[in-house]
Amino acid sequence: MGNSVDLKSLVNNWQSTHGIYHANWSGTFQEYLDLVKENPKITRNAFQRMYDMIMESGTEEYIDFKKQVVRYKFFDDAKNNGKDAVFGLDIALMKLVNVLRSAALGYGTEKRVILLHGPVGSAKSTICRMLKKGVESYSKTENGAMYTFEWIDTKGDLGGLLGKEVKVFESPMHEEPLLLIPDEMRAQTCEQINRGQEGSFRVQIDGELSPPSRFIFKALMDKYNGDLMKALSHVRVKRLILSEADRLGIGTFQPKDEKNQDSTELTGDINYRKIAEYGSDSDPRAFNFDGEFNVANRGIIEFVEVLKLDVAFLYDLLGASQEHRVKPKKFAQTYIDEVIIGHTNEPEYRRLQDNEFMEALRDRTVKIDIPYITRWKDEVNIYKKDFNSQKLRGISIAPHTIEMAAMWAILTRLEKPKKANLTRVQKLKLYNGKTLPNYTEDNVKELRKETIREGLEGISPRYIQDKLSNALVAAQQNNKGSVNPFMVMNELESGLKNHSLLSNEELKADYRELLGVVKQEYEEIIKAEVQRAISADESALQRLCGNYIDNVKAYTQKEKVRNQFTGQDEEPDERLMRAIEEKIEIPESRKDDFRREVMNYIGALAVEGKKFNYKMNERLHKALELKLFEDQKDSIKLTSLVSSVTDKDTQEKIDIVKTRLIKDYGYDEISATDVLHYVASIFARGDVKRNS
Repeated sequence: MGNSVDLKSLVNNWQSTHGIYHANWSGTFQEYLDLVKENPKITRNAFQRMYDMIMESGTEEYIDFKKQVVRYKFFDDAKNNGKDAVFGLDIALMKLVNVLRSAALGYGTEKRVILLHGPVGSAKSTICRMLKKGVESYSKTENGAMYTFEWIDTKGDLGGLLGKEVKVFESPMHEEPLLLIPDEMRAQTCEQINRGQEGSFRVQIDGELSPPSRFIFKALMDKYNGDLMKALSHVRVKRLILSEADRLGIGTFQPKDEKNQDSTELTGDINYRKIAEYGSDSDPRAFNFDGEFNVANRGIIEFVEVLKLDVAFLYDLLGASQEHRVKPKKFAQTYIDEVIIGHTNEPEYRRLQDNEFMEALRDRTVKIDIPYITRWKDEVNIYKKDFNSQKLRGISIAPHTIEMAAMWAILTRLEKPKKANLTRVQKLKLYNGKTLPNYTEDNVKELRKETIREGLEGISPRYIQDKLSNALVAAQQNNKGSVNPFMVMNELESGLKNHSLLSNEELKADYRELLGVVKQEYEEIIKAEVQRAISADESALQRLCGNYIDNVKAYTQKEKVRNQFTGQDEEPDERLMRAIEEKIEIPESRKDDFRREVMNYIGALAVEGKKFNYKMNERLHKALELKLFEDQKDSIKLTSLVSSVTDKDTQEKIDIVKTRLIKDYGYDEISATDVLHYVASIFARGDVKRNS
């Protein structure tokens, strides 16, 4: 049937793209050694593997206010279409990758807990989630290949050593097969593997077998009178694919309330059913090595809200990071190889700073601050990821809605500038890369330096996302069809009353004031857009420009201007020239200079055989647009929109403006109508003010 689903081709495609056959490789210990000789990188430790994984996605370098910044593309989450992409945290991520690099090289940070610290909703969990997803995907690739082993009893001649009728006993901590090599042989084995290797990577064997594997290995060596080859014949090496869902190489530990915390969750517990089989609770085969530390061996363990852990747990954590050892009940210390990463928010960190135990933890922790974003365009990207035309059906978001919500979020995080003549909005624009008179890159660098807690306080992106969602749902319920900035700002303001993290009334008042600032910014933006849409009449601008140039030419050359209607020569129209020049704030005292400047420019173009166009001079272009807007505003009678009484001619002109807003500025029918009505009401207010 032509429209049926072809399962076979789907499966074949999936297997070929995911290298599923390679993922199922298994072989003898000797075959594994041959693989290691061919590609020593398959023996990398967890830190080396994670660092290589990040670097393989590539990097990009750029200069940010004279600071060299490296952007790691791994955090764009391109493989998942940017679902977990992290924006605006390049400097924090640089610090994280530097820690991983240092650990990969064995410089000491591999003995530390990586602690991501910052306010709520600053992407700490997202970064951990990406690292976990990343190592899982990487282990499926050829470059990320890794191996473990299992004990086999194919002939059933081991006398139940692996358990009653058990033919295969998996290494419970999916450990590196090279750990089977006795200590005395390791240096020689590494020397043989590394001999003649071209790359800089050198194999080294660190650590010991887990208690069950050690127990079985010892029993086999006794059975075969110390014949290592015979003992290793019961080893089958196989490809290891990490998986959080299958609890293979990726662990997550979340603290519960203190009464229910039990250290066996981290280090495993006795399997009471198997005690009867093996006869002792200290037999390692009767122990479940399934604590989060055991499960995460070879990969990564994430500690959610790490500082909420009971102190007893934190001691386990210190041992795991410093010595790479954990202590299961009734067993010797057990070697682990994993990246330990935790995250905590500010109140938790501050609360424990006075605790004596915290000193030990601080000493073995690398703290990486993950602040809120302070760059406007990066904040906008966060929301556009979730609120875009692909995801929203049947409802639109008016232009500037997301930008205004993001602007408010950033303003709440910025400290008030110490310079009296600089506002928070100007500071936001400087940080966003806009140039302001008298502010160089060095000034902006200075502004950043003088802040103490910028980015560690303010409104969380989660709050903004929630309120954007509320506004969308409300608009859908009321059949509005479009969400505009005012709807969202109303949501943001009303939510402040019951904000769970804001108890300070003074701060709430400050945030409300900032919403007022954002509304003013929005009004300026839409006024400018409507003005440009009204004055975007090319032929009218050309005529006005021609008229201005004729008068300026006559003025500078002390001539008269021919009136086209009367045919009479008249003095240059000073009122027209000043009406245009005042739009760009050229004072009376500077008008001669400006006019000469324009004429000199036209003259220089004429020498080259080129004709002057108003678009060539940005300032003049802006002045002409503003003058034309002023002239046309009354003929369009935009203010008549407020009274809802419009004649056919006016309506046609308004429709032209609306079409320009849709075509040039990204509005749709609803939002263009809304904006025109709102701007009309602003101008109406202006007229009332002028008349009063």
